[in-house]
Amino acid sequence: MKTKSLILFAVMTLALLLSACGPTAGNSNVRTLNVSGTGQANLAPDIAYIYVGVHTENPTAAAAVTANNSQTQTVIQAIKDFGIDEKDIRTTNFSIYPQDKYDPQTGTPTGDKTYVVDNTVYVTVRKLDQLGDLLDTVVGAGANTVNSVQFDVADKADALKQARADAVKDAEAQAKSLAEAAGVSLGEIQSIGFFDNSQPIFEGKGGGGAVAADAASVPIQPGQLTFTVTVNISYALK
Repeated sequence: MKTKSLILFAVMTLALLLSACGPTAGNSNVRTLNVSGTGQANLAPDIAYIYVGVHTENPTAAAAVTANNSQTQTVIQAIKDFGIDEKDIRTTNFSIYPQDKYDPQTGTPTGDKTYVVDNTVYVTVRKLDQLGDLLDTVVGAGANTVNSVQFDVADKADALKQARADAVKDAEAQAKSLAEAAGVSLGEIQSIGFFDNSQPIFEGKGGGGAVAADAASVPIQPGQLTFTVTVNISYALK
């Protein structure tokens, strides 16, 4: 009886080993060709985002906050008076921190501190022809930091859709050319993926008050934005 059990166990073990070594279900070892195609959309920007802020320093934290709040309120009011809708004005940063003072001759800490307060406002500008005047206005109202001017296109959905279609055509053309050169033919698509590089382009300057004044005095040239779509396609080979 014991011998029969051992024989049965050995047969079952052999069957499992043969099953494991056999072909896996669904794995047909399909040969594939992987290609990448690109499509582009060139658009004129019709919207801009700007970061403007107020930077203040004072020996006491309370005085620094008070001065910054007053100056920032003046800047925000100037933006509203310029004609920017309140929904297009948003505070993105408020910070306060101590900063050590150093002896200018020796570079060693003096033991005194200055309290630094920064308040940054994010403004959406929907009329690009007014952007230069707006920058002049905020600097005149007391803004002493202009971190960047960011251009974008408000509605680019249709343009990106066409760019994706162009990317697919580009990938297909490459795949056909490669398959012909290799003496094979294309089968069905096995996988497809895409990436939209649809981030707006950054322009402008960043820094303190002097830089902000320079940026405001220069006419703004939005130029043209290029959005690129990349498509990755895997074809089966016949």
